[in-house]
Amino acid sequence: MRMKVLFTLAVLFILIPILEFTVLIEIGRRIGTLYTLMLVFGAGIAGAILARMEGLRILSRIQEDLRAGTMPAEQLFDGLLVLVAGVLLITPGFLSDVAGLLLLFPPSRYPIKLLLRRLVRQWIYTRTLRISI
Repeated sequence: MRMKVLFTLAVLFILIPILEFTVLIEIGRRIGTLYTLMLVFGAGIAGAILARMEGLRILSRIQEDLRAGTMPAEQLFDGLLVLVAGVLLITPGFLSDVAGLLLLFPPSRYPIKLLLRRLVRQWIYTRTLRISI
């Protein structure tokens, strides 16, 4: 079991950068190197700003829930996903930017949040976590 997980992670750590470089090279060939670099850096800067704004909004909702005496579980899930989105958005590459944008906006974040909630619930009930894709 552990070898399968390690193998999957190794493949992902090799495959994702290769895909990112392939997309960057192809876009660079089509629109030019300078425009590609501007697009990558612009997406990183814009992503960092958007992630900060969304993170502050979620932090405000967490504080409201705590003042009301309720557990901010949904906002904590949102905060975790926005943090991951921010990391993806400042990582150079178009595929990571798309994934980061999907996590940043609430309508596209909702299905991922449902999956995360289900995994946490499974872990709480069984003390084991099985992720199958």
